[in-house]
Amino acid sequence: MNDLAPFIAGLPKAELHLHIEGSLEPELMFALARRNRVAIPFDSVEAVRAAYSFSNLQDFLNIYYAGADVLRVEQDFYDLADAYFARAAADGVVHAEIFFDPQTHTDRGIPFQVAADGLLAAMDDAAQRHGVTSKLILCFLRHLDEAAAFATLKAAEPWLDRIAGVGLDSSEVGHPPEKFARVFAAAGGMGLKRVAHAGEEGPPDYVWQALDLLNVDRLDHGNRSLEDPALVRRLADDGMTLTVCPLSNHKLCVVPDLASHPIDRMLESGLRATINSDDPAYFGGYVADNYRAVATARGLGKADLATLARNSFTGSFLDDAEKARHIARLDAYVAAH
Repeated sequence: MNDLAPFIAGLPKAELHLHIEGSLEPELMFALARRNRVAIPFDSVEAVRAAYSFSNLQDFLNIYYAGADVLRVEQDFYDLADAYFARAAADGVVHAEIFFDPQTHTDRGIPFQVAADGLLAAMDDAAQRHGVTSKLILCFLRHLDEAAAFATLKAAEPWLDRIAGVGLDSSEVGHPPEKFARVFAAAGGMGLKRVAHAGEEGPPDYVWQALDLLNVDRLDHGNRSLEDPALVRRLADDGMTLTVCPLSNHKLCVVPDLASHPIDRMLESGLRATINSDDPAYFGGYVADNYRAVATARGLGKADLATLARNSFTGSFLDDAEKARHIARLDAYVAAH
């Protein structure tokens, strides 16, 4: 693995599954809590890190939402995203498509504009400072109802020229994609791309629903698709991109350990899998950490890693010319190494 670590660090890549609120490191959480005079249920950074022990998705979400409470003003959202982009650039990320959860903030009385403007300003600066381009994806919280999702889509209208798509996240089990079919149709009618978390904790049927009822352009996670051979064939035939998050899968017990992670089986099955960090502050690693972890655990070589990086550009929402430019840069890097 020692020879792969520098290769991975320099490998040009895109990140397509990153919850910006999930990049809130404990140190920044404490700094923002002090700045905004917000009480948090921890007395030290070490106590926060000790709390990052989850047995399932809901356990994680409970602390995730508590941490997000320190985000109050536009500068907080800017600082959050600015910190992420610095880490992403160090990991060889040249393009990122980041999720944000406006309902997490509007339900606390934080206006949509506060989060959106702070994130967009940081995205603009990241392009100048780090050469990292980015797109913003608005996610609906699936444990809330369809009416709340429609209200969020309505609130987003002034920013739709800067929002690339809509997604679906939060508690998966018990909240099937079909619950949001109408709001996803409305978003598609506005010209927005559509993505959805499915097949992480939820069954393969949720993936079918995401494909057929939400008409997704990209599938987030999708691990449990492998339980259904017909679904695997459908995903492969459609060239559907899967945004896979190995360290997250391990931390949330989607897989018992990384040695049993299916990332190479996905590639062998013809699936357009990608590697991403999901909620890196909570799951123990940013995107290069995820590449290194599966390379070690599954014995992936440079060709496999290059395929994963190539898939990240192919599966992005960049235009064809931008994709071609990134892939040419990637191919030149691989040829040189």
